[in-house]
Amino acid sequence: MSCKPQEPRVDLPPKGGRSLRIDEALSATAMGLICLISLANVVVRYTTDVSFAFTEEYSVFLLVFMTLIGSAVAFAGDGHIRITFLRDLLPVRFQRTADAFALLMSALLFVMILYYGAIFAYEEWLYEETSPGLGLPNWIYTVWLPLLCGLILFRIYARLRRLFSCGSC
Repeated sequence: MSCKPQEPRVDLPPKGGRSLRIDEALSATAMGLICLISLANVVVRYTTDVSFAFTEEYSVFLLVFMTLIGSAVAFAGDGHIRITFLRDLLPVRFQRTADAFALLMSALLFVMILYYGAIFAYEEWLYEETSPGLGLPNWIYTVWLPLLCGLILFRIYARLRRLFSCGSC
């Protein structure tokens, strides 16, 4: 029984590298700030027995921000997590269709998050909810959810365009 080797997957590099570098820089900055906040909290707690509990709000926001920006970068570079076991069993000509289906399902998910995140941010603004630690308006944190989902949707759209514009893939 002979096994025919599959054609190697053609990597489609993201176009518009400058905007992608900005996304990566924003994500790295958020990660660096989380590290600095956490380090400062640990140092202050062990040297003075005082806690910077209010910094948790910033850390959680930065973590969500970093995750969503990282998702946009992953979709742009075809690095998003997916199970390829079944896709790789398909003939090469159907693999692109499977990739497009996965991207469309991801887009559907982020459209729903954008929609409900926008409602959530609007209601927090409307009812003037404030954060428990710092007393800041909560919408300052939640407005980023629909905005960054929009960025992710843009990256998914760009990925779909590259997927179908590549004639040799």
